[in-house]
Amino acid sequence: MRIPRVYHLGKLNTGTDVALSETASQHVQRVLRLRPGAELRLFNGEGGEFEAVIINAERGRAQVKIGAHHARDVESPLPITLAQGISRGERMDLTLQKSVELGVAAIAPVVTSFCQVKLDGERMERRHQHWEGVITAACEQCGRTRLPLLHEKQSLMEWLAQHAEEGMLRIVLDHRATQGLSSLSKRPRAVILLVGPEGGLEESEIDAARQAGYLPLSLGPRVLRTETAGLTALAALQTLWGDLG
Repeated sequence: MRIPRVYHLGKLNTGTDVALSETASQHVQRVLRLRPGAELRLFNGEGGEFEAVIINAERGRAQVKIGAHHARDVESPLPITLAQGISRGERMDLTLQKSVELGVAAIAPVVTSFCQVKLDGERMERRHQHWEGVITAACEQCGRTRLPLLHEKQSLMEWLAQHAEEGMLRIVLDHRATQGLSSLSKRPRAVILLVGPEGGLEESEIDAARQAGYLPLSLGPRVLRTETAGLTALAALQTLWGDLG
């Protein structure tokens, strides 16, 4: 039987007792229905994971005893940042979840002309926390021991003005582009992948990305949905230079 993995925000040391967060406790007790004596694996995003055993599960808070540390590193050798035009509801959640499984190093939600989601103030804060939860759950499921960085929401122009580093390949997906991923040959130090929301990016946004050093690339003759396009490109990049295949 597969031992459940749980993220814990805080220090973990062998031989100590730790109270899990309210969210983690509810997941362990109500969803997984684990009782004292059940085994867990805990990780805190600093690398590796710890054995753990539930020793108490009263009053809605699970307490565990921390066991041996296991050094595990499943991060991709190719750091990829996904700059994703914010899409609606489940589409954005799916993109976040699957990009984590595919080894993305960072995710940047960006606002573009065709974004249909209006997020400001408290609503944005709640959505950011929700996205953090999606990322954490995906890491728990897929075996990652480090959480990808989730950037704060920015406009596309703000994002383009900030991120330009030596040796970094910058790609913007554009179904009208004449070049594809097969045209890439030199392995980059890192990659930024820019993907539009539903409806894609305006031509003026593609031009702005090109002026910021982004290479427009197509994924083939078919027009892919936003949640399909980014994940397809991530899988292809990880196959070319990462740890897939």
